[in-house]
Amino acid sequence: MTYEPELITRADVPDPAPYDLVIRRAHVFDGHKALTGLYDIAVKGGHIVAVSAEPLRGVKEVDAAEGWVMPGLIDTHIHFYDVFAVSGPESMGAFEENELPGLLDSFLQHGITTMKSVGDPTEAILEARARIAAGTLRGPRLLVTGCGITGRDGHPAATVFSGNPWARARFTGEIDSVRQMRDLVNHLADREVDAIKLLSEGACAHSGSPKYVWHIPAFPEAVELVRLPLDFLRAGVETGHERGLRVTVHTTQQVAAREAVEAGADGLEHGVTVEPLTDDSLIDLMLERDITCTPTLWAHDASHPDIRGNVKKVADAGVRIALGSDTFSGRGRFGANTLEEAELMVAAGMTPLQSLVAATSGAARQCVRPDLGEVRPGRRADLIVLNADPTQDISNLRELGMTILNGEIVHEARPSHTDKSGTGKGR
Repeated sequence: MTYEPELITRADVPDPAPYDLVIRRAHVFDGHKALTGLYDIAVKGGHIVAVSAEPLRGVKEVDAAEGWVMPGLIDTHIHFYDVFAVSGPESMGAFEENELPGLLDSFLQHGITTMKSVGDPTEAILEARARIAAGTLRGPRLLVTGCGITGRDGHPAATVFSGNPWARARFTGEIDSVRQMRDLVNHLADREVDAIKLLSEGACAHSGSPKYVWHIPAFPEAVELVRLPLDFLRAGVETGHERGLRVTVHTTQQVAAREAVEAGADGLEHGVTVEPLTDDSLIDLMLERDITCTPTLWAHDASHPDIRGNVKKVADAGVRIALGSDTFSGRGRFGANTLEEAELMVAAGMTPLQSLVAATSGAARQCVRPDLGEVRPGRRADLIVLNADPTQDISNLRELGMTILNGEIVHEARPSHTDKSGTGKGR
């Protein structure tokens, strides 16, 4: 749904300045499209309250200088805890004390205002979410699935964590039965996770299950995996839905993707990566079931030559796409990887506008957060100010001037706002 901004006349604006923050004279990408003309965006109480073609006044005012304002970026597929370094209580504590704050800040420095963790140690990531929400830890809005659920000896238990039993028991949830699947999903729901993630490749070979060798450049070992039994998959999806949670499924093959969609999954993490997407009826089914696909090109583009063509094919067909980088410790930089993901989607054949939608309103929809991902009154004031037009060149996401989270300026490349409260410049 697109938004037509309200036209506020000067006579409508009370005096003194009624808003906490006003971003002045900006081009706007509203999460769906680029608006025509220049606008002032007003923020009060952490929410957007006006988008006006007429000038507005605020206690703090940011001069966008005819730059661009858009929703803060949302990365829906992050592995936040260091899978290489965390192997026991001591290394976990060291990571949380020495690394975690800087990694969170790096997301803000690149314009990411929301991220979704999809396979971190459950208790630790829930504690990080609580600290961010309480304001005792600075970082983007954090959504979590807790551990990813896989079959016994499945991915990532038998791949990423094969030599790290302490982390394996915390980052992954390995199950052997339908009952265990239901129990684990209910446990995570009781812990108030934001969503459920299942991994289709893992353990328990069943009739007709094709072999799949898991291998990505960051890990030296290739591991042969098979899919979860269909009854396990259905049980996980059904239980998640019973608890009011969105369920997405890690897939890489067409057959696995079809099983996940037919089992009632809401989205596919990765989609089809290891082979060309030749099954047009699968695309039709994804459209019929309103599936969201998260391609994760940043992690898989280099090792899977068919993935770009597959992404273009589903995007051209109208399948919903959400940005998710599959960022994990090991290469690149947290936050910068998200920008590279947006660029890779365009390199795969999506338009800059499609990539921006995937990173904002599309990602918000995938996360079931209608309060995010749009520049319109009533939405959370999670915004970024850019110095160049991202709708024409996706790499202009790197031209970041400012990140605003919950109406507060949390990163500023250069001072560009005035404080009219009498206290001088404010942050």
